[in-house]
Amino acid sequence: MSQLNPYESFLDGRPAESILAATADEIAKYFSAIGAEKVTRPPAPGKWSAAEIVCHLADCELVFGFRLRQTLAEDGPTIQPFDQDHWAGWYRKVPVREALEAFRALRQWNLAMIRAALPGAAKRTMTHPERGTMTFQTVVETMAGHDLNHLGQLRRIADKG
Repeated sequence: MSQLNPYESFLDGRPAESILAATADEIAKYFSAIGAEKVTRPPAPGKWSAAEIVCHLADCELVFGFRLRQTLAEDGPTIQPFDQDHWAGWYRKVPVREALEAFRALRQWNLAMIRAALPGAAKRTMTHPERGTMTFQTVVETMAGHDLNHLGQLRRIADKG
């Protein structure tokens, strides 16, 4: 597993773009299985609810999209890290459907940019202050692995019924 992409093992050889394209529909499927009355209930103390996970994914989609665009527009930019727990403070106030709609719209827009940029931009680099130098392709793969990680969490919440 790459030190730069802690989510690489989640891909299991699957193409990142196909994972990215399917995530919003997978989230909707899990929401149906979880049910409206349980989607805001954390699965355990200190853990995010399914709704909060989707808010996080929407926020991450903003961040990843900005990082990728910055990498296309600048030579070797240094990107800004963020503290996901600090960003999560307002998630319980967001209607879950709005979070999913935001994620879906941002993902479609980011996929359009990714498809237009690849394969030509795959080796363009950015520097993450904590992870070092990463390529455009590594970030795309990180997005897909991140999706799969959180889809696994949603699946486990749905399975608990």
